[in-house]
Parts: sequence; structure tokens; C-alpha cells
Amino acid sequence: MPHVVPPFIVAIPARYGSSRLPAKPLREIGGVPMVVRVAQRALKAGARQVVVAVDDQRVADALSGQAGMDICMTRRDHASGSDRLAECAQHYGWSDDSILVNLQGDEPFAPAAGIRAAAQALAGDEAPMATLATPIIDVEELFDPNVVKLVRAANGRALYFSRAPVPWARDAFVGDRQTLPSSTPFLRHIGIYAYRAGFLGHYAQLARTPLEQTESLEQLRVLEHGHAIAVRLTPEPFPPGIDTEADLERAEQWLRTNE
Repeated sequence: MPHVVPPFIVAIPARYGSSRLPAKPLREIGGVPMVVRVAQRALKAGARQVVVAVDDQRVADALSGQAGMDICMTRRDHASGSDRLAECAQHYGWSDDSILVNLQGDEPFAPAAGIRAAAQALAGDEAPMATLATPIIDVEELFDPNVVKLVRAANGRALYFSRAPVPWARDAFVGDRQTLPSSTPFLRHIGIYAYRAGFLGHYAQLARTPLEQTESLEQLRVLEHGHAIAVRLTPEPFPPGIDTEADLERAEQWLRTNE
């Protein structure tokens, strides 16, 4: 019996400034601005509302004329995408129990099934926040600090997120760090989140935390303040997000092969 997909909103934080890829939302993939591709993915997933949270008129202009999506102009000084979306939630007056999926603005190939899975993960748990993960099968991924790893409890909730290789397979890695021990559940975090809109407003009021700032991972703020994050495995692979010029080139190649 397939899981019922609850009604959900997709909000996409699209910040113009990026140190590694200037004007990131406007960079084109196959002749289409990245932010437009992300919003189109959200529409394909069946969201009841798609909102792009922008901080620059140039991004808003790139989205004008696109059917089915709203544009929310937000402040430029937000510390994270979640903080930006909290401003959106206040602007639209979403009810506290509304399910809001935060789809990153640099995920132009996010699968529709994965977006729906994030909403389902939240609807099926009492945690105020949910996210997705996928098994790590490449040892280089485990040791790459740009790949965020996570460990979760038996009930499916997150215990910790880190850029370090966690969990550390003590005995296996003593003699060999070129092979992943098959008995250890290594997971890569996929940066898509679902929240209940009421919690998003609370999140924005939480003080930034030492681990969040140390690892530069905003989701650690939630755990450090004692809140739960439900974690489910993605039903379909998420192609890598876009952070660099090299990523853009790979995205063009992926597009030619898959669309």
C-alpha cells in the first residue's frame, strides 16, 4: 500500500550572493536559470504552493512569468536558508501544522519522489523537522568534508550530523581506510528538510550554537536545542547540488544524458 502524500508547501531559499559561485541562482543549465529549474522540480512533485524566497530583484525578475510559483522578497542578512523561510512563513501566515519542504536553491535535479518523501517523513513522525539520507558506498565520500554524514537512532531520528567520517569504524580503520566495512551503516545527508510551519518560526528564534558554527551545519542548531529530526532514506538518488563551476559543467553533462 503506497504511503499517502500529505498536502505540502515547497519553499526555496535562493540567495543571490555566493562566495564559490557568484549569482548562483541565475547561472544557467541548459539555457534555463538554476532557480527556475529548482522551482519546476517542486511543481512536478505536487506541492500545493511553491514559494521562492529571494533577496535580490534580479532573481525575482528571472522568475517572473513562471506559472504556478510565488516570489517572496526577504531580507539579505539571514544566517541560513531556514531563517529565510521563517520570514516567508510569517509573510504568508501558514498555519502552524502546515508541512513546509525546504528545497535548496542549488538542487536543480531533485527528484519529485524525494521531495514528496521529505513531506511524508514529517507527516509520519511527531518530530518537528525531517530530512533524508542515502547510504554511502564510496570510501572517498566518507572522508570528504564536503559530504555531510549522519548517524541515526533505531527509531529513525538523527543523533548527529558531521563533516567528519562518522560513525568511526575503530577496528576496521586501524589497518585499512580504503574499504568501507560492510557492517557499518554509513549515511550521507541529503540537504532537503521538512518542517511544520509553527516550528520554523521557533527555529528562527533559537540562538546559534557551538556545534552548528563549528561544523557549519544549520541542522545542528535543532539538535543542540533538544529538538528531534526524523530521517528517512530517499526513494530515488539526488544528483549532487551545484556549488562550483565544475559542478555546473557536470550538471550540463547530466542534463544531456538524463533529459
